[in-house]
Order: sequence, then C-alpha cells, then structure tokens
Amino acid sequence: MTAPKRASTAKPKAKGKGKAAPVPPPPPRPFRPNSLVPRHELLSVSETEETLKTLGTGIDRLPKIMVTDPGLKTDPKYVAARDAREALAGRLVRIRRPSQTAGEAIAFRVLISGTGD
Repeated sequence: MTAPKRASTAKPKAKGKGKAAPVPPPPPRPFRPNSLVPRHELLSVSETEETLKTLGTGIDRLPKIMVTDPGLKTDPKYVAARDAREALAGRLVRIRRPSQTAGEAIAFRVLISGTGD
C-alpha cells in the first residue's frame, strides 16, 4: 500500500522580478456631522472651574469621555485645540441633546486620555 499524496503547500512564484510597489494608504475621509450626534462643546479651563463650582461637585464624580471620541469632532474649538496639541485631559465637555420635555438636555463629561487616566 502506498501513502496518499498531499497537495503541495508551496506558494506559486511571482512572475517578473522585484517586489510589487507598496500601496499608498487611502486619503482621510472628511468629517461630516450627523443629525443623530449631539452637539459637543469643549469648555476652556476657566469655564471648567466655573462649571464645577456651579455644579458643586468634583471632577472625579463626573462621567468620562475619551479624547478620541468621534462625537468631539462636531466642535471646532476641540479640533483646533487637538491640532495645536493642547492638553485636553481634565477639561469638561458640554453635550447638548434635544429633549421633548425640557427642550434641551445638557450633560457634562470629563475628557480623559486613552492611556487609562
């Protein structure tokens, strides 16, 4: 009895000499705001301190939002601060959502970096 033949696992040789040219990455897609994404507003350092005093709470008691969150792209101040490489962690973001009962619901989030701050 003879052993069954196995299919060859060798890769076919490429025709032509040299390696193929590297494929360039696709261009970045432009950001388009969506009506379902609520408006985000980055607060300045002084506005952050004033808001915390008004709310009567510490920054550690507020919900968090990552600096890389796509919803932040709706705010031109955030985009300018990010491009200028400003320190954003620890600042507040005001999120305004439409509400049937209140007209507009406002929520605050603390910006954190993606490293687990």
